[in-house]
Amino acid sequence: MALKDDIKRIIKGEVTDDSDTLTKYSTDASIFEISPSLIVYPEDSEDIKSLIKFVIQNPQKNLSLTVRSGGTDMSGGAINDSIILDMTKHFNKILEIGSDSATVQPGVYYRDFEKKTLKKGLLFPSYPASREICTMGGIVANNAGGEKTLSYGQTKNYIKSLKIILSDGKEYLIEPIIAGNLQEKISNDNFLGSIYKKIYQLVEENFELIQKAKPKVHKNSSGYFLWDIWDKETFDLTRLVTGSQGTLGMITEITFKLIKPKPYFALLVINLDSLDKLDQIISEVLEFQPETFECFDDQTIQYAIRFLPEAKKLFTQTLPALVLMAQFSANSPQEVLEKCKSTQKNLQEFNLQSKIIGDSKLEEKYWLVRHESFNLLRHHSSDMKTAPFIDDIIVRPEKLHIFLPKLKKILEKYKDYMLYTIAGHIGEGNFHIIPLVDLEAELVRGQIMQLYKEVVDLVLEFEGSLTAEHNDGLIRGPYLEKVYGEEIYQLFKEVKNIFDPKNIFNPHKKSDATFQYSLNHMIKT
Repeated sequence: MALKDDIKRIIKGEVTDDSDTLTKYSTDASIFEISPSLIVYPEDSEDIKSLIKFVIQNPQKNLSLTVRSGGTDMSGGAINDSIILDMTKHFNKILEIGSDSATVQPGVYYRDFEKKTLKKGLLFPSYPASREICTMGGIVANNAGGEKTLSYGQTKNYIKSLKIILSDGKEYLIEPIIAGNLQEKISNDNFLGSIYKKIYQLVEENFELIQKAKPKVHKNSSGYFLWDIWDKETFDLTRLVTGSQGTLGMITEITFKLIKPKPYFALLVINLDSLDKLDQIISEVLEFQPETFECFDDQTIQYAIRFLPEAKKLFTQTLPALVLMAQFSANSPQEVLEKCKSTQKNLQEFNLQSKIIGDSKLEEKYWLVRHESFNLLRHHSSDMKTAPFIDDIIVRPEKLHIFLPKLKKILEKYKDYMLYTIAGHIGEGNFHIIPLVDLEAELVRGQIMQLYKEVVDLVLEFEGSLTAEHNDGLIRGPYLEKVYGEEIYQLFKEVKNIFDPKNIFNPHKKSDATFQYSLNHMIKT
């Protein structure tokens, strides 16, 4: 019997394997392409339980399960060669919005979620740039961050609880527990109890090693977050599932903490002619606690002038090397304006061109340039394709005045093979560089890997992380041992084995990733 027929017999949701659908699901927003065997739209948790049991009971079929929602992942985390579960069709309900939290299913689009929360004066602040097309499940799977992460932190800080179906085919609720209740969880005679016991032993026995391995940057989406699970007072498995890219289990429900955003905003725009004193300038701005602190480079400006009518009047003189955008928030118009003025006054010693943007329409134009930095390239080069492989690097801001010139020197060596812009979250030292290249040219494909190795070495030299927001997937998973060292890497593998001993959840990602598999599936057209 065909796999499709086998699956249709055991679930209520839809199943398809037509060629057009398989082609659609063979790619995400990454540089990889993997054709799946089957697409399933599970109707409820019982369908997922049945799928897990079927996969476990039929090892000879060599099946696996990969969850997908918005398909916006730039790391290849949402594609695989077996069964893909699309959660957007049925797991798409906002179940409850309370006074400071909300419970949703993973297939809910962020855009729909935000509309509902804002009506109650609430916001989930860790939304990514793909806010219009990504889902809440993907946000959790990648430990998403974005322009407000500077002030509010990443997704892992906003998970109150998760419902997850584990590899035993049963659904469990996980949430932070205080130390005094940990023994009770460990003593439970079920699969989750054994996970609590084994993970606790792992983090307790390797506590100092794990804490030392924590990336020394403002945010990180690389590896399994072992350093966040246990602080001797609270044990929180949600911190391990968050950012795990569906490799540990299937999330079916999420309860998020929400914030009440401040109602007034003002933008301070700062033009830099050089990067010489960038570290000092960033430090001065951060003293006044901007809610967001973004940037875009001269390459972005050049494309904006060419292709965005709204941007042409913003830059009429000599183009700056870098534009900084510090947005402040407050509870009154006077307070937010004072923050901008105080920051501007502190920057006078640097002889910079800066201005406070009081016109909301003008402010929108600056944000348009920042948000469209990547799309300006993508939409205006028909013969080259998006290649996100150095798309999410981060180092500490105080090192940027040394790091950025070295990075640009590396990028310039490959300018004959690619077009690129640099933009990102300057207040955190997080940059998104998504070049356009000709992926059909074998020489170019080789250059991509060489360039990436050079950037990896540079980021690690500065004690940064290869991914602040976009996660590991196929592109960065093979580098985990190099990033963290053999001991931590083996702990990552142990975590995967504790949760998923049969390796049925999203294989070839995280600690299961290999260079050869990733190279074999790099997209060619």
